[in-house]
Amino acid sequence: MSEAAAIPSASEASGAAAHEQPLPVIRLPMLDTKRELFAYEIVFQNEMEDEATLMRRALATITDGALARLVRGNRTFLHLTRDLLMEETDVLQHQPRFGVLLQPEAASDPALVERLARMAQRGCALMLDASDTALEFNAAVEPLLKVVQYVRLDASRLDPATLRSRSEYLHARGIHVVAGHVDDHVTYRHCEQLPVQAIQGQFLLKPEPVEVPVLTASRLSLLRLMKALQEGNPGPVELGQIVRDDAILSYKLLGCVNSAYFALPRQLKSVQQAAIFFGASRMRNWIYTMALGGAGDRPPELLRAALIRAHMCEKLAQHMPPEQREMAFTAGLFSLLDTLMEAPMDFVLWHLPLAREISGALLENKGPFAPLLEQIRAWEAGNLRGGEVQPQVIRRMAAVYLEATQWADHVYAFADQRPN
Repeated sequence: MSEAAAIPSASEASGAAAHEQPLPVIRLPMLDTKRELFAYEIVFQNEMEDEATLMRRALATITDGALARLVRGNRTFLHLTRDLLMEETDVLQHQPRFGVLLQPEAASDPALVERLARMAQRGCALMLDASDTALEFNAAVEPLLKVVQYVRLDASRLDPATLRSRSEYLHARGIHVVAGHVDDHVTYRHCEQLPVQAIQGQFLLKPEPVEVPVLTASRLSLLRLMKALQEGNPGPVELGQIVRDDAILSYKLLGCVNSAYFALPRQLKSVQQAAIFFGASRMRNWIYTMALGGAGDRPPELLRAALIRAHMCEKLAQHMPPEQREMAFTAGLFSLLDTLMEAPMDFVLWHLPLAREISGALLENKGPFAPLLEQIRAWEAGNLRGGEVQPQVIRRMAAVYLEATQWADHVYAFADQRPN
């Protein structure tokens, strides 16, 4: 599905910084109360590189536009060291979509607070990462509360009553609140009732518990399509017949494969032609992707996460036989199928005749793809850290992740569109 000859490598795609290794970063979404993207947070993986060097590289990617491409030009927050914030050469002055995350200790540094106040006056967004620090009438953090526009609270460390009172206190002062570390749906539902600007956490990737799984008509139709794609190992002709009557799906597929991203030597005019060119297995994965894009009631960042996992899983499976590499894509994409379908994984997979290698990874964490998914989840959580992980592993993951995000963002643009 991600034809190696057609897709630029991560180093080629990083523009002016192509001579450098991609930054070991991940982008974590903050969603507004409609589950649309509010902002990204850029989190650095520990590459056993000193902080100053890493921060310099980060600023270089802001300057040359590589980081803006990673976040698709959206509002973005990242941590920067005091030394960089104090420099008179202010890269962020010319990048209004990039803001700074601050720790409470910064409030005790008058020179830094003065510098931050000047940055705020010039339009730089500042967010205090308050965690569970007391904020109400707290003189120790008051200097920061006077200059920041946002405060992030740690929902995992504050009881519901404190989270509510603190959110209301900040809201009354005209400061926007972000609820962070929202890692379950009970906490998410509580935060929905609060005066918050955005919510961030692992809730996005987790299925909401349900007593009795019920699939809507559109999801049942999607599962029937997926089942047809699995049964009988369909070839190019059969794939064309499967999607023949779905004009929107065909429109998405052909629009994507003929886009400049893939630089094909000629335009493909049918799904059958595309399946012949890319191969039936890759085209089947492509159809999965476009069909899932039709599940418009799910958060866009959730499907992007599934696409990133799919591409990463395929790339990390390069040492495997070709047929397993293509199955690895499916394993990555379907690793969030329970969340996308809002039903337990075993219930969803009961409808699909998947290869044992895929179902084993998704249901039992066994088989050849289980270690790949585990590595991807560790990367997403920022847990590839410390001396236990070799630097070359982190650099490899950084390159794979950057390529996967570029691919996923491009493909999602087609999966989400409708004919005029």
